[in-house]
Amino acid sequence: MPTPLFVLLILFHLIAALSLTNGAQLILVNNCIESVWPGILGGAGHPTPQDGGFHLGSGEEVVLDVAEKWSGRIWARQGCNFDENGKGSCDTGDCAGQLHCRGAGGVPPATVVEMTLGSSVSPLHFYDVSLVDGFNLPVSMKPVGGGIGCGIASCEVDLNVCCPSALEVKIGGKVVGCKSACLAMQSAKYCCTGDYANPKTCKPTLFAHLFKAICPKAYSYAFDDATSLNKCRASRYVITFCPPK
Repeated sequence: MPTPLFVLLILFHLIAALSLTNGAQLILVNNCIESVWPGILGGAGHPTPQDGGFHLGSGEEVVLDVAEKWSGRIWARQGCNFDENGKGSCDTGDCAGQLHCRGAGGVPPATVVEMTLGSSVSPLHFYDVSLVDGFNLPVSMKPVGGGIGCGIASCEVDLNVCCPSALEVKIGGKVVGCKSACLAMQSAKYCCTGDYANPKTCKPTLFAHLFKAICPKAYSYAFDDATSLNKCRASRYVITFCPPK
């Protein structure tokens, strides 16, 4: 006769298997001292949870259930003001001046979490934190409970403090964002487009090297895959805005 412990272990593995089959949970945590307004954008052919955006107070968290093979991006908006109809603006990461982004992306600079949670060719989850669109606040993504080969995607340092003057975005004299070299220079060389749209011709710039030195686990430019792209297979992930260092 099976022991109670054996039965519990079987139930645990069944529940874990079912949760993986049915998709994943994304736990969004605001560890910042001020409110943020997460923006969400589903990839092509994928739905956008929570209508694309909502308010998240300091110390609060929200759980998002996403389907198997979901793909998309999440970023934080700061300094937002919206009226009763959800119209307004944000200092950083604004999405068409609305609380619910509804398919609109965030205006750079913004720190972006990107993910593809399985595909038709691989059950693995791929995720990263990207500074390719610039930086507005620290963020991290990690699996709950860890896992074999599962890494942490993050930029845990406030890059605004050390942002080169040529890349600064200021509001009222305060630096609220740090542009990427692509956004600031608007050239194919810095954006890895045109003749530079491959890893052989597009190399990290001085600014990309600076970002990488400070945030080694984040994408610093388009082809920064080797040290920035994470692989995992978990049922739950925590995305933390202003993660503890």
